[in-house]
Amino acid sequence: MSSIVIDSITATGSTLECDVRPSKDLERFFSGEPFRVEYDRSIEDVPEGILAIPALANVCPLAWASGADVYVDEVDGRFAHALEDVKASLLSMHDFLEGGTLYARETTDAEPPAVESSAERDHGRSTDADSALLFTGGVDSTCSYVRHREESPTLVSIRGWTITTDRADDEKWNDLRERVSTFADERGLETAFLESNVLSAIDHPMVLAHYKRFVDGAWYSSVGHGLGLLGLCAPMAYARGISELYVGATHWEGVDLEWGSRPDIDDYVRWSGTRCHHDAYGLTRQERLDVIADYVESDAPTLDLQTCNVRMDGNCGRCEKCYRTAVGLRLSGLEPTAHGYPFDETEYDRIRRTLEGGEWELGEDERYMWADIRDRVRETTPESAAERAFFEWLVDADLEELVSEAEPPLSDRLLRAGARNVPTRLYNAAYPAVKSARTGLERVRSAR
Repeated sequence: MSSIVIDSITATGSTLECDVRPSKDLERFFSGEPFRVEYDRSIEDVPEGILAIPALANVCPLAWASGADVYVDEVDGRFAHALEDVKASLLSMHDFLEGGTLYARETTDAEPPAVESSAERDHGRSTDADSALLFTGGVDSTCSYVRHREESPTLVSIRGWTITTDRADDEKWNDLRERVSTFADERGLETAFLESNVLSAIDHPMVLAHYKRFVDGAWYSSVGHGLGLLGLCAPMAYARGISELYVGATHWEGVDLEWGSRPDIDDYVRWSGTRCHHDAYGLTRQERLDVIADYVESDAPTLDLQTCNVRMDGNCGRCEKCYRTAVGLRLSGLEPTAHGYPFDETEYDRIRRTLEGGEWELGEDERYMWADIRDRVRETTPESAAERAFFEWLVDADLEELVSEAEPPLSDRLLRAGARNVPTRLYNAAYPAVKSARTGLERVRSAR
C-alpha cells in the first residue's frame, strides 16, 4: 500500500523541520532531504498539531495523486477536517487524483495565546494586527491590502516557490523583502517572512514528469499552491495570534481553469485559531486595478506595483505581464510610468506585433486576462491615435489564436516519459542539470 509518513517534527528557535518517509513506490517523488521552513520569530511554543500543518499541506496533494495514505503522530483537528474539504474540491477538479486517507494517532485543538505585536513592543502603539495577507506587491495582493487596510494586516511573503531557496535567488529575495518592508513601514504594518525548501524536499521535476500531462501549467500552480502556501503560514499564524489569513485571488467568477488557489480550496483551509480567505474573487483583474486607482487617488499617489516575470527589483517593462499591467493601469486612469512601468505610446504597436508573432508563451490564463482588458476597452475612449489603433485591433483580435496550444518540445516530452519509466537513481544521475532548468522554467510559468 502506498504511504507517506511525516515524523520527527522539531521546532528549534525559528526553524521547523521534519522527515518525510515515503513507501518504496513513491521514493522518486522526494529528494530525501528533510522538509524545512524558516520563520522570522520563534515557533518553539507552537503545539505539534500545528507544526505538522506545513508538511501535510504540501505532501497530501501529492499523496492524493498516487492514492497514498499519510501518517502523522499528531495533527490539529480543524486542519484535518479542512484537508477533507480541500481533497473533495481537488478531486472534483482533477480526474487523475485518486485520494487517500490521513491517519493521526492524536487530533488536537489548540487556541493560540494572546500575543503582543512587535509594533506594540517596539513603538508603544496599539494595533489590531490579528489578520494577515500573503503579499508580493502585485495587483492581486495590493488590491486585497486596500480592501482590508482598516485591519492593518501583517504582510506575509514566502520564499520557496517563484523565488527559490537557491543562492542564485538570494538577490531576488532581498529585493522582495526590501520592497515589502518599505511598503509596510510607510503604513505602520508588521511583516512576516518565511523560507521553505518545499519544492526541493519534494522532487518537483519528477512530479512534473509524471503529472505535467494532466495539468495546464505546473503541478504547484495547478494543484498545490493554495493549500500549500497557506499551510506554510500555520506556525507563524499561531505564534502571532493571527485569526484571519487572506490570499488575493488570481482569477474571478467566470474563469473556468484548473488552478490550485480558488474559493473552493482556500476558503476551506483552517486550523485552531485561524481561518483562511480567498479574497476579491468577485472582482476581475481590471476591477482590482480600479480599486488600486481609487486608493492611489485618495491615499498613495506614488504607489509602485511589482508584477514583472523577469525582475524583482522593479519591472522590466518589456515582458507580457508588464505590458498587460501597464495597459490595465491606463484603462483604470493611471499613468504606468508613475507606478513602476516604463511605457509610452510606441509600446502599443510592439504589444500587437509581439502578440501576433507568438513571441510570448501564453496559455488560457493569459487569454482570460486579455479578454478582461478587451471588455474594458469597449467602454473606453482612446487618448491617442496609437492607443486607438491598438484598441481597435484588440476588439477584433481572435484571442484563441494568440494563445499557444503547442505541445512541449520533444526533448521535454522524452525527458518526462523517461523519468516515468527509468529507475530513480538513474534518472537522478543522468538529468540533474536538466531537472534544475526545467524547475526554473516551471516556476516562471507558475508565476503568470
